Amino acid sequence: MSTWNILYRGSLSSCNYECSYCPFAKTSNTRSELLQDQRELERFGAWVEARRERIGILITPWGEALVHRYYRRMMCRLSHLRPVYRISIQTNLSAALEDFDAANRETLALWATFHPSQISLARFVARCRELDAGEIRYSVGVVGLREHFAAIEELRRALRPEVYLWINAFKREPNYYRPDEIERLLAVDPYFHWNLHRHASAGKPCSAGETAFTVDGNGDVRRCHFVEGIIGNIYEPHFADCLKPRTCPAATCGCHIGYVHRPELGLERLYGMGLLERVPSHWPHIISDFARVPASAAQPGNRRAFCP
Repeated sequence: MSTWNILYRGSLSSCNYECSYCPFAKTSNTRSELLQDQRELERFGAWVEARRERIGILITPWGEALVHRYYRRMMCRLSHLRPVYRISIQTNLSAALEDFDAANRETLALWATFHPSQISLARFVARCRELDAGEIRYSVGVVGLREHFAAIEELRRALRPEVYLWINAFKREPNYYRPDEIERLLAVDPYFHWNLHRHASAGKPCSAGETAFTVDGNGDVRRCHFVEGIIGNIYEPHFADCLKPRTCPAATCGCHIGYVHRPELGLERLYGMGLLERVPSHWPHIISDFARVPASAAQPGNRRAFCP
């Protein structure tokens, strides 16, 4: 049986937060736009239900999706579908979580992000404790801005040791971190080096477009969020014919949801079943082979606005 890892992104493009580095800060959709997004999501859910492949899904919205109840309900529904081994979403945890009471805990997982400029640490930790009480699997992440270092360390102390706290490097400024700052962040996230460096990618094999791919609200399939060309559409009868081994056309890859699908990096060994929600399989035990500078590290470049 084939396994597909799908990154779903509908037409939603709104957020209740206003982070300075995000192009979707404090934006909103009209009622008609939200209805369109809901129809897209329902169509996608029906497609998943009809598949026979083993499917993992990470919803990667332009903004915050869980504030809309139709996303929470769809995730509960998907969590119980036989083809689905994982249903996850990137979220700031600002939404009500009660709808997840009915979700299948074996398949549901959250990729939660802490935004220190938007929510107090105490309030965010309280939301994490709600997830703990509900036995919902999750990781926590934060962008490694210098002004947030102290909050990041405090968050690490506040979370259960079993919860992985990852740090996304701030890459918009070359050589942003001093060596001592890198060591400080590695003390929190021993795998920070993987995101700190961009990885040389041109001509390298990648599972994107073969066993991993992105789907938009129209059903159009792209290899990943960072390669624009459409290769097929999931609602076409023989869409799976478009999935095949390919090499990467980009010079470098610096975003976790991209480079994690590069076979030569071996990150499937690090994350295992936690690949989509970004939870290392052996956490809180550290795998020393991955806690060092990757050989594929390249110089910063070719940055995208949504990957700080």
